[in-house]
Amino acid sequence: MTDVRLMVKAPAKINLTLDVLYKRPDGYHEIEMVMTTIDLADRLTIEPRRENKITLDCSACYLPLDERNHVYQAAKLVKERFHVDEGVHIYIDKQIPIAAGLAGGSSDAAAAIRGLNKLWDLNMSVEEMAELGSHIGSDVSFCVYGGTAVARGRGERIERLPSPPSCWVILAKPPIGVSTAEVYGALRMDRLTERGKSQQMIEAIWHRDFPGICRSLGNHLESVTLVKYPDVCVIKDRMSRFGADGVLMSGSGPTVFALTDKESRVNRIYNGLRGFCKEVYVVRLAGENQW
Repeated sequence: MTDVRLMVKAPAKINLTLDVLYKRPDGYHEIEMVMTTIDLADRLTIEPRRENKITLDCSACYLPLDERNHVYQAAKLVKERFHVDEGVHIYIDKQIPIAAGLAGGSSDAAAAIRGLNKLWDLNMSVEEMAELGSHIGSDVSFCVYGGTAVARGRGERIERLPSPPSCWVILAKPPIGVSTAEVYGALRMDRLTERGKSQQMIEAIWHRDFPGICRSLGNHLESVTLVKYPDVCVIKDRMSRFGADGVLMSGSGPTVFALTDKESRVNRIYNGLRGFCKEVYVVRLAGENQW
């Protein structure tokens, strides 16, 4: 057993678009969404252990450390797929809020796959790692790639995009958790009034058109979450009122983000939220591709 310790970064993502196209025969929804990573990240420390077991530890006491954890699932899947007869211990330094629509668990799983690929000399390509990740969760494939991309199908078909223009991102998460499965289960396709925005967003990104990116923000799941959780609606209104160039809920929520390319507006938006919402973060887009 080699005495190796790997540190792997697991960045959060935001959805610039989330278009739900139709319900598939297998019960999943066909989606098309544009995602990009932001400068808010968990960090995994991965090291071998003598006993042939997977063990986890985490800075957040509320996360399960067994088969319910996406990192455990990723390590188990890699071990089984490649018949690895070695143990591993993974420590998760948790900075991304959970159940927030920011793919924290998915990004951790993707980081575990990337780290174990290196630790165990498995020589998987990024495409092979993304395929493996698709068995764990819909966002894991994107998180393996990182950067900026459009995801289709259930989220497993990835087409990489150039990074958007740099800007500030103000995130606000109300003190609630949202179940992605429940949101999709409550979605009424016949009541969607807004057309999908992904193709418009892709064009704006290719042209590095920041105002066009802000105009192209769209998320069909808002039709469920904003009704069920009015606080999310209040956050969106406050962000717009305090000068955000674009505002959207990420994923199934409840986190809402504001985009602005003007530093003078950042503090105004941040301070306008602090009295209403405890979890507020100011970060930058980090949507550079890793590969």
